[in-house]
Amino acid sequence: MSNTSWIELRKVTKVYRGAGKPFPALSGIDLQVDPGDFVAILGKSGSGKSTLLNILAGIDSPTSGEVFVSGVPIHRMTQEEVAVWRGKNVGVVFQFFQLLPTLTVVENVILPMDFCNLIPSHSRKRRAEALLEQFGIIEQANKLPVNLSGGEQQRAAMARALANDPPIILADEPTGNLDSQTSDVVIQLFQELSANGKTIVMVTHERDIGKKVNHTIILADGTITEESKSYAAAVE
Repeated sequence: MSNTSWIELRKVTKVYRGAGKPFPALSGIDLQVDPGDFVAILGKSGSGKSTLLNILAGIDSPTSGEVFVSGVPIHRMTQEEVAVWRGKNVGVVFQFFQLLPTLTVVENVILPMDFCNLIPSHSRKRRAEALLEQFGIIEQANKLPVNLSGGEQQRAAMARALANDPPIILADEPTGNLDSQTSDVVIQLFQELSANGKTIVMVTHERDIGKKVNHTIILADGTITEESKSYAAAVE
């Protein structure tokens, strides 16, 4: 692992095998992501974007190759070890929010703290409320997710992803179901998190978002066809 990279993939391949012909979702991916990078993974449907994100999260494992995060070889871990590691190091934001419908917004944010037990129990509600305040939805804290707009639900999902203060945030099409104005607000929140030291890796099909990040990766047929970095990207 290089001295500066926070995330490093070496020759990562993922092949799905079913009843039919094996499908290579990723082929020989080499990738380095630095601490504090805001990365956009772009590509058409079926290009391997979500597979790559799932491997970074430890949700899926590579068929071959190596995955390191801060020097830790994720590819060598058991599923139980990966689950513990992910709870401490990775926050995941989904396209469809995945908030539990029977819990209030603040309870949804507290839930990861209860699972990982990294935050003292007496501090969890206060931390959850502080995160909701940070994302501008503290007034929605005691409502059920169904009573929030799509943009508010996505902000709640981002607050939940930060519950255990992970260094890495992974987002799968986080603006896919939002209008353009709300999408801009969500991207700005990600920019602010990156500026404060969080490493953000986001899958998106919206190419214009590539102008708002500092590291862009384009995938096609499971391979990186283009990659660019620019440290001029800043919070707008």
